[in-house]
Amino acid sequence: MSYLCVHCHFYQPPRENPWLEAVEEEASAAPYHDWNERINAECYGPNGAARLLTAAAKIRGLINNYEHISFNFGPTLLDWLEKADPRAYERILEGDRRSVQRRDGHGNALAQAYNHAILPLANERDLRTQIAWGMEDFRRRFRRDPEGMWLPETAASRAVLSALAEAGIRFTILAPRQAARIREEGRTWTDVSGERIDPTRAYRVSLRGGRSIAVFFYDGPISQAIAFAGLLNNGEFFMGRLRDAFRAERAWPQLVHVAADGETFGHHHRFGEMALAYSIEKIQERGWARLTNYGQYLALHPPTAEVEIVDNSSWSCAHGVERWRSDCGCHTGGQPDWNQKWRGPLRAAFDWLSERAAALFESALENVFEDPWKVRDAYIETRVKGPDGGAEPMAFVRRHARPGAGELDRETASRALTALEMQRHALLIYTSCAWFFDEISGIEPVQNLRYAARVIQLGQRLGQDWEKEFLSRLAQAPSNIPALGNGRAVYERHVVPTIGSLERAAAHYAIFRTMEPQSDDGAVAGYEILAEDFERRADGPNAVAVCRVQITERATLTRETAVVAVLFFGGREVHCGVSLKMSAREYRDVRNQVVETFLEGSLTDVMGRIAEAFPGRKYRLPDLFAEQRRRHVRDPRRHQVLIRIVAVVDQIVGDSREKQRFDRTQQGDRDGRRERLCGQFPRELGPGETGQGLRDAAEPVADGRHWQAERGGRGGGGHQRDDHSGG
Repeated sequence: MSYLCVHCHFYQPPRENPWLEAVEEEASAAPYHDWNERINAECYGPNGAARLLTAAAKIRGLINNYEHISFNFGPTLLDWLEKADPRAYERILEGDRRSVQRRDGHGNALAQAYNHAILPLANERDLRTQIAWGMEDFRRRFRRDPEGMWLPETAASRAVLSALAEAGIRFTILAPRQAARIREEGRTWTDVSGERIDPTRAYRVSLRGGRSIAVFFYDGPISQAIAFAGLLNNGEFFMGRLRDAFRAERAWPQLVHVAADGETFGHHHRFGEMALAYSIEKIQERGWARLTNYGQYLALHPPTAEVEIVDNSSWSCAHGVERWRSDCGCHTGGQPDWNQKWRGPLRAAFDWLSERAAALFESALENVFEDPWKVRDAYIETRVKGPDGGAEPMAFVRRHARPGAGELDRETASRALTALEMQRHALLIYTSCAWFFDEISGIEPVQNLRYAARVIQLGQRLGQDWEKEFLSRLAQAPSNIPALGNGRAVYERHVVPTIGSLERAAAHYAIFRTMEPQSDDGAVAGYEILAEDFERRADGPNAVAVCRVQITERATLTRETAVVAVLFFGGREVHCGVSLKMSAREYRDVRNQVVETFLEGSLTDVMGRIAEAFPGRKYRLPDLFAEQRRRHVRDPRRHQVLIRIVAVVDQIVGDSREKQRFDRTQQGDRDGRRERLCGQFPRELGPGETGQGLRDAAEPVADGRHWQAERGGRGGGGHQRDDHSGG
């Protein structure tokens, strides 16, 4: 019997704003809101209902590809998909349910280590949590235990395989170059390094304690051709390559199997999902191979040969796992004179921060939980809802509290959740994409640095401040861009302005309600805001508002009562003060004074009154969270100016041919381009914060054009690999 299996690794890095728990708009993904949405429209959704066409190009049927292929989805991607496109999400689950019925109880879906960290580089605690979270996320979604687990970048070591086996995982998938030697039963070892292993069977890895795990090594040449050689251009040609991989001389039931980024089927290769659906249909009709999945094949044909793997190896770096900790030379084809000397210092800075967060986590929770690390392993329950709903944070903390501790008060529970959220973000800082590309100021490293900023912020709430030392360590990570210099400058320019807080959320709410009182967009994702009192007065285009709001951070249940005063200069400027320490009586006095001054005095007098009552930081239009800020400036009155901004961005970056040879040292860094761009609109943009808001709206356009230029016009989605088929 001949068997055939196509495995698709579906993954996108987590893109959520760490404070809002929401994906913000990415202009480079236009006309879609963000890259997740775009790739879903091109790939994840279509694979759940792939079209079969007649010779006249009319639809004659639909196939749910997930019912017929082996696949895994990154848990953080599924979390987004469940909310953003429930229909596509349900088709994925349905495909697995039907495959369980088709494949003797073995489903097509595999689990994945939670947030795509490189597991051989993780410490033992993080390794086990990554596996535990990936498995529990899988159980709550697919309603069964996972048989197999996808390793991010297929990065593997004996320690990682042992951890998988101890957790109950039966198999994983590796690249052929990750096999070192094999041994048939009763025979001596044979060297198969250099991709010489026969990939058409399962192999057993013997582990400590008498355990073992099965490993499948996919067909490398065909997988490469799927990703990079246009094999999906013709369904018959695709099937021909698969069929030709079978050999009559093999003495075992052959499994020809390939592995590729799932995004290849529809996103990287347009209509690739249709080529896959056509092949599925024709293979089943012609019967030259039996479509299967790894779990079914393993049950029918357990491994009879043993394999030893290459420790610390992966499928997308010829140097093993060095791509994620050193300047190994692997890159994605950025500027010819660039290096990746920043990779090691970036990981070292994260390691330092992780160690400090671990020590604080233990000390902060030693009187709350018997074993804080076991509670961390279980914390995924609050993140994945599933059919039965997820654990509410307060109930979760109380359920795991030490016996005899009684019912925890809200303050203690909030402190415990703060520590757990600190740990969640300490895991997210290791998402592999930060090291994959060429420059520390890229989208992916900046996202991980935002997670680090969240770790630092939560640590500050628990009494520790690591920012100064963390920044000194980041300064050792050199940027390839002279104007940026190093990782510290990247953090200060591109991370610090995005940091959220209860105070900023209160300011955002009040500013937006002052500017647009009829809109519901004053809501702030990640926070619950209850207005206890809100008074707004307007005089022509100008308005003032004073409010007292109760604001709660959803993730940690941290709660404050904020008093906010806003002066809105009719579309040109905002002046806002916030206090978290004002009593109810003080609030009433300030409200009456500010409103009275607005009605009877000048705008300058109002600003003075706000400055007197709120001596701290003042918030302006740019301090709105980015998405709502951009939405505000897209008022039709400003639309034509934005169109001109886009045109100037294109002129600055250049046409598509110039993008290929874009030289940042000659053109200037992103900040320089923004300054030149905004400088072309001094009159149209206006002198105040509305002008600044329009400049801010132009930034993602400039960023999107820049990154498309740097990556040869590919944009920011899909995570296509330069040297292998997936991630």
